[in-house]
Amino acid sequence: MITLKQIKNLIEKSENPLIFYDDDPDGLVSYLLLKRHFKKGQGFIVRGKPMLDASYLESVKKYSPDLVIILDKPVVEQEFVDECNVPIIWIDHHPVIKIKGVKYYNPRIKNDKDNRCVSYWCYKLTNEDMWLATIGIVSDYQKPSFIKKFIKEYPELLKEAKDQKEMLFNSNLGKLIKIFGFALKGQTNDVRKNVDTLTRLKNPYDLLHDKNEWLRLLLIKVGKIEKEYDKLLDKAVKENKGKKIVIFIYISGKYSFTGSLSNELMYKFPGKVILVGREKDGDIRMSLRSPEGPKLPKILEKALFGVEGYGGGHDYAVGASVKKEDFDKFIEVIKKEI
Repeated sequence: MITLKQIKNLIEKSENPLIFYDDDPDGLVSYLLLKRHFKKGQGFIVRGKPMLDASYLESVKKYSPDLVIILDKPVVEQEFVDECNVPIIWIDHHPVIKIKGVKYYNPRIKNDKDNRCVSYWCYKLTNEDMWLATIGIVSDYQKPSFIKKFIKEYPELLKEAKDQKEMLFNSNLGKLIKIFGFALKGQTNDVRKNVDTLTRLKNPYDLLHDKNEWLRLLLIKVGKIEKEYDKLLDKAVKENKGKKIVIFIYISGKYSFTGSLSNELMYKFPGKVILVGREKDGDIRMSLRSPEGPKLPKILEKALFGVEGYGGGHDYAVGASVKKEDFDKFIEVIKKEI
C-alpha cells in the first residue's frame, strides 16, 4: 500500500491532476481539502453509481492530466485503469478491491476494521482546514479524533460530541453538512458553481451567516432543494410510523435524496433498519442503513442473488440498485434476513 507521504510527493510533482470524487459530503470535502492545499487540480464529481468505469475515460482525454486521483469511490473497474495511460492514486475506505496498476491507499488493507473515511486521510495529507475535515468525517457517521479541539475552536458549530445523531441533525455543524450535501444536487453546471463557491470559503461561519453575494446565491439554491427534501422526509415519516422496518420508495424527480433521507430517518426512527429507494428508468436505486442492527453486506449479497442489480458499501450503510420488477423479491429477502 502506498503511503500518505508518497501520495503527497506525487501530487506536489504533478502539474495537472484530475480528481474524481464521490457525490457525497465525504467525497466533496476530500476534494476540497486537496484543491485548497495544493492549489491545483480539475475536479470531476462521479454521480449516480458506486463505480468509476470506462465511461469516465472521456474526461481523462478531455483534460489530459498527468495524474489521476480517485477519492471515496468503492469500486474502480480494471478497464478504466488499463485504458487510462496516466498514473492513478486511489484513496478509499470501503472494502478492499483487488486491482492492478493503481497506487492504492486504503487503511483496511492493513486492518479491515479501520474504515476511517477519506476526508480524514486527506486532512492527514494536508494538515489544514480542520473545520472542513470535520464536516466530511461527521457526514460519514464518524467522530474525528480531534473533535475536542474542533469544539474548542468552533463552539458555535458544536457544543458537545456525545451522540453522533445529535451532531448530524441537531447542531450548526449538521446544518453545514446538509448544505454541502444539497450543494451536490441539481444540474452539472450548477453543482460546479456550488463547488467553486465552497472552494473559496475562508471559514464556516461565513456560510452560516451568508456574508457575501456569492454565498447568498449558493444558499438560495440550496434552500430550494431543501424544500423538496423536507416534503419527502415528512412523507417518509408519516408512512412509517409503527413499522418494524422503515421502507420508503419515491419517484425520481430533479434530485436524488436517498442517502440524505436514509441518514435522517435513522435519527427519526432510532434502532430500526432503514431502506430508502428512488425509482428511475425502471430501477430502484437504494440506500440502506442499520446503525444498531445486523451487518448489511452479507444480507445484501443474499438479496441480490437471482435478481438483476448490484450493491455494496460498509457494514451498516450500503447502496444498491435492482430492476423494478425484481424489487419485491429483493425486499422479501431483506425482511427475512433482518
